[in-house]
Amino acid sequence: MAEPANPAPRARVLIVGCGFGGLEAARALRDAPVDITLVDRANHHLFQPLLYQVATAGLSAPAIAAPVRFLFRNQPNVTSLLGEVVAIDAGRREARLKDGITLPYDHLVVAAGATHSYFGNDDWAVHAPGLKTLDDAFEIRRRLLLAFEAAEKEDDPARRGAWLTFVVIGAGPTGVEMAGTMSEVARKTLPGEFRRIDPSSARNVLVEGGPRVLQAMPESLSASALRQLEALGVEVKLNASVVAIDGNGLEVHPAGGAAPYRIAAKCIVWAAGVAASPLGRQLAQATGAGTDRAGRVRVLPDLSLAGHPEISVVGDLAAAQSHAPRREPRPVPGVSPAAKQMGKTAAANILRRLRGEPTQAFRYRDYGNLATIGRNSAVVDLASPLGNFRFSGMPAWLFWLFAHIYFLIGFRNRFVVLFDWASAYWSAQRYARVVTDIAPEQQSPKPP
Repeated sequence: MAEPANPAPRARVLIVGCGFGGLEAARALRDAPVDITLVDRANHHLFQPLLYQVATAGLSAPAIAAPVRFLFRNQPNVTSLLGEVVAIDAGRREARLKDGITLPYDHLVVAAGATHSYFGNDDWAVHAPGLKTLDDAFEIRRRLLLAFEAAEKEDDPARRGAWLTFVVIGAGPTGVEMAGTMSEVARKTLPGEFRRIDPSSARNVLVEGGPRVLQAMPESLSASALRQLEALGVEVKLNASVVAIDGNGLEVHPAGGAAPYRIAAKCIVWAAGVAASPLGRQLAQATGAGTDRAGRVRVLPDLSLAGHPEISVVGDLAAAQSHAPRREPRPVPGVSPAAKQMGKTAAANILRRLRGEPTQAFRYRDYGNLATIGRNSAVVDLASPLGNFRFSGMPAWLFWLFAHIYFLIGFRNRFVVLFDWASAYWSAQRYARVVTDIAPEQQSPKPP
């Protein structure tokens, strides 16, 4: 009797990062004859568009984060590992983790994401944290709430004013959302809880180096966002470049030769720039691929690397272009819908390679942009086959609300967020206000 033939080995797919791109790539390979190893340095998938809500005490962390192992509990071909990939050996087809473990692969999807960029001034990070992770959100929330506590204990008017001045640098979606919500915290949530200070007197400042807020949006929506920010009490400073940040504030140089000025502030948030994960430059060196100024890896139309068709780069780490029929290629924005679409395309091309078929170029479907500013305040630029729909105010805020709830991972998360937001809407309260690690530098300074 003939011995049964050994089955052909299954292809090994390694996915680095469980953000939107990595998550969608793994899900798209659910029924594929492959073995997937998914590596991330965090044990959870994070819904970053709502991270500012955690930073401003509107939502608790579990409402916008889901454990990776839970997400893939019913997908047997996925093995999830907690670790950080620090190097990729393209010749040997191996990835090395920070702890020294190496992981072999036949196909590699790199979705390591992005980090903060301080434009060469990395020493600013300690004074102006950015917002990319839950740890960042917890730190900003701690600084925001403890600033009011320090002001309550301060007798000197100048020092109290510095504690009650909150500055956000960068007027993209994250900066606009942070500035508007921080103003709401001061004006709607905290009044009546302090005896020596009036939280509603807090100064909220948004500093932008360009000529308008939300520069990726049409000018009409940008102007509407500016009006809504100002209605919330946010001071918006346009054409203003930050040249120095320290523990007591920041120095600003306006455009047009106006005199520079200083803003005394103890709570500063950085939302002005992003850079690709350092893994991108290491991968580019290992494969000969180029990078752009932000460190993103230049990819071919199908998201693979020249000379290495087995490696795909997706999400914020990819300097990708959309290749639609009969249209000029155009850069793909660093937004979550683009990352999800790239993840699906990378997975589909892996399956095509396994079948011996040619891969397909990535085509980005732009569904528009949206940003919230505060309660009942938002702007929406919605793209559709029938044309663009642009609106703002209360209708835009409702659209933004339900769109974000729809895209949250898991029914429980959607239910929790809807309940918390409904409660916050009617009561103007934010209940995720517990802070720990009350550091000395966040307490009121001692008199000289």
